Parts: sequence; structure tokens; C-alpha cells
Amino acid sequence: MTESTRGVSAPVTEPAMRPHSTAKDADATTITVGPESHVRLHALTRRPDGAEWIVGRRETRTFVALPEAGIRVVRLLERGLSVGQAQEQALAETGEELDVAEFVRDLIALGFVAEAAGRPVATEPVRPPTLPRLRPEHVRFLLHPLLPLLPAALVAAALAALVRHPELAPTYRDLLWSDRGSVVILCGAVVGWSILLLHELAHLAVARAAGVPGRIGFGTRLQFLVAQTDISGIELAPRRHRLTAYLAGIAVNLAVAASSFLLLLVTAPGSAPHRLLAATVLWALLPLTFQLMVFMRTDVYFVLQDLTGCRDLYGDGRAHARHLAGRLLRRRTPDADPTRKLPPAERRAVRVYSVVQVAGTALCLAGLALYTLPADLRLILTAVTGLRTARTGLGLADALLTLGSLLTFHALWFTTRLRDRRRRRRRRRRS
Repeated sequence: MTESTRGVSAPVTEPAMRPHSTAKDADATTITVGPESHVRLHALTRRPDGAEWIVGRRETRTFVALPEAGIRVVRLLERGLSVGQAQEQALAETGEELDVAEFVRDLIALGFVAEAAGRPVATEPVRPPTLPRLRPEHVRFLLHPLLPLLPAALVAAALAALVRHPELAPTYRDLLWSDRGSVVILCGAVVGWSILLLHELAHLAVARAAGVPGRIGFGTRLQFLVAQTDISGIELAPRRHRLTAYLAGIAVNLAVAASSFLLLLVTAPGSAPHRLLAATVLWALLPLTFQLMVFMRTDVYFVLQDLTGCRDLYGDGRAHARHLAGRLLRRRTPDADPTRKLPPAERRAVRVYSVVQVAGTALCLAGLALYTLPADLRLILTAVTGLRTARTGLGLADALLTLGSLLTFHALWFTTRLRDRRRRRRRRRRS
């Protein structure tokens, strides 16, 4: 799964130009920005995006949308002009009266400024990428326009084989490919996590080929604990590269499933290798159902966001849903519809998405309340009872394994969720 957030995706914001002229760096010391001040910017990457520009630092995964006037000011500051000189030059070039001092203050808050008024600006330490020795030139071939034909050919061959041999279609019984439950669980865990690792490595490698560092970690989507690859910075790549990065993981799953199905043709039906291959097909395909849940930030969500031209489809959709909820609850002073500030096409996409977002979230949480939590609670109570009443070592081990697995999962979900909330709060304070 991507985050750019898969990832994947930090909302692209636009620094405002307010009439203040002081800024605080990350260690809380005050830097006064005046007309005579010079600033030194970090290396910034940029690309045009309609009437605006996407600008950011790939190493910190922070990106903003700037109007043409903003990008002109950035270029003037990079040329070494002082704040006052940049303001005068921008006025001459654009005819707009810009508050460049306040603009610099916003850039400092975003972590784009290395030095201001002769003083270094402290920023949060940069988290190292996953596999730092993997260089873009090592994986540049992944961006070749013909490479997607390889998984497409595998899928086409598998579908043709399925038409000719429908009896090979895997069923749920193939997941129980061994008579020993422990072997089924162990192999399912090994193969499933291996496919998951390949899925995330595909996102990472394609992003790295496009010059984006990328970092693999854990995240949460509603009640789900997920592996994800933060490929923030892919926004600066061409659209074909962005879509390739978003879809790379799905392509890996499809390639594994198709290859495993084709191998069924050359293995003896009923044999252990045949049944294990059939189970692998399912282990590779079943996670893709989660990717279709676009009301969360899944791989398909990022494709949808890119194709609709939306900057923050999830965040804008949630804001619109909150606005509608306020109206339904008949607040005395309901907030203005946040989608009114969006371009017409983006506004329509966000409003439609908000309906999908609310419906999908409601169904997921209903499933959590009606099925997942009662089942987990029942397992926990049964395990606790087993700890007290177990008469054999096997029964005690089963209770300990069940209790440990459930508590570990929920603890990991909670700590990951808490970590992500803290990071979002820090980003909001900086902006």
C-alpha cells in the first residue's frame, strides 16, 4: 500500500501571505525577517500543475502548491536577492504587491529554508529511507513504458488457461492445503508476508527510480493495521511515473497469482505442490479486495485522486461530509461548504467521493462492531479461561498463543495510530 500517503499523501497546501514578518524555527528561537534579510533555501524540486506549481523537499516529504507569483519569488530568493529586493522585482514582473516577508515565514514553517537573516533554521531530522543503498539508476528500468506489458501478459495467459481449464480455479478449500492446521497457518503467514513485502518493495523501487526516497513502515486504515510505503515526493514526477508507482504493488500481486496459476498446469492435481500453488493464488489475490476500498487511502484511491486531478480527495471529502453533518444537525451557524473554494471539476469529484467515503466508513465500522470485536472478545475470554483450566501443555500453549497474538496486534494498531496522530499534529503546527 502506498502513502504519499500508500503514502501515498500529505495534503498539498498553499502558503498564505499574511502581514506578519517574524518566524520561529524548530528550536523555538525567533528569526526576524525584514526587507534586508537574505534567505538560503534547501534544494527544492518543482513541476507545473495547471495554473500552479508543486514545490517541495523530497527528503522531508513536504510539498505545497504555489501560484505563479509564488514560484517567481522562490526563484528570486534562490538567486540571492534580499526579501525587499525580491518583493520589488516580483512587483515589477507580476504587477502584484506581495508580502514576501510573510511568504518567507511560511517557507520557514514548511522546512524549506536552511538559513534566514544570517541564522541557520533548525528543522526536524530527516528520517532515512528504506534501503538507502538502492540508487535510482539501479531500478530505472522499472519506469520503462513497456514493462507493464509483462504482468499484463502473465495475467492474460492465466486467464486464457483458466478458460481452457476451469477445473483449476482455486476455491476456499485450497487454503486448507494440508491436513495439519499448524502447517497451513505457518505457510500462510510466510507466503502472505513474503507477497506483502514484495508488494511494498515494488512501490519503493518504482518511486526510487523516479528519484523519491521512500520508506516502508506500518500504518492504520480505520480498524486495519497495514504495511505501507511512504512515497511522498512522487507528486513531482510525471503522471505516468506516479501511476506506475501507485499500481506497482497491485501488479506484483497479479503477477504472483498469474504465475502460480500457470504452474498449476505442470503439477499433479491433488499433490502438495499443486495445492500450495492454488493457495498462493488466493493469498496473492485476496489482499487486492482491500485495495478497492477507495474510501480509505489505498493504492486505488491514489490512482483515483490523481486521475480526478484532486489535491487531497480524502481530506476534502471528509471536510465536506462534516459540513453536511453540521447542516443535518441544524447548527445555528453551520460552517461554509469547504468545497466552494475548489475548481468546479474538483468540487464535483470531492462531493461524489464524500458519499462513498461516508458509506464505506460506516460499513467498515459496522463490521468492526458486529463481527470483529465480538469475535476478538470471545477469543480473548476463551484464552483467559484456558489459562486457568488448561490441563495439558498443549492447551496452555494454545491459550498463550491466542492471547499473545491478539494483544500484540491490538497494541501494535494502537501505538501506530497514536504515532500517526502525533505526526499529523506536528505537521499542522508547522503549517
